[in-house]
Amino acid sequence: MTIAAKLQKYLADHNVGYDLVSHEPTMSSMRTAEAGRVPGDRLAKGVVLRDKESYWIAVLPATHHVRLADIRSNLGQDVDFATEQEIEQVFSDCERGAVPPLGACYGVGVIIDDRIGQQADVYFEGGDHATLIHMSQGDFARLNATARHGSFAS
Repeated sequence: MTIAAKLQKYLADHNVGYDLVSHEPTMSSMRTAEAGRVPGDRLAKGVVLRDKESYWIAVLPATHHVRLADIRSNLGQDVDFATEQEIEQVFSDCERGAVPPLGACYGVGVIIDDRIGQQADVYFEGGDHATLIHMSQGDFARLNATARHGSFAS
């Protein structure tokens, strides 16, 4: 089990308690939830977006999909999905598709779907496709204190 080096340092610097959950490698968030034996609504997936000047992570339950129009409305700006090349540049220590939903760690903005805040605890990718990070909702919220919130998942 391993997590991205930048993420590991970020969690240590912020004195956050967490557990690592090992699972068989997967390539989709719902498969990850199944492999990790985690309810899909408690697995927070990060979807990378871009605007004209910066990047964002949209955080939503693995059971849902992004409604881009609703995110645009929430942010008040035009955003689109980032390309794989852009994602690899910003999240260089993460495997493709295993972006942690902690934007401050990578210097990007965060918008969190309200459904994530309703969970007592949260699981998320730690930078690879075989390790989940599990932490309390309180710690997750503290790490995302500057995040925007809204309803944009369907």
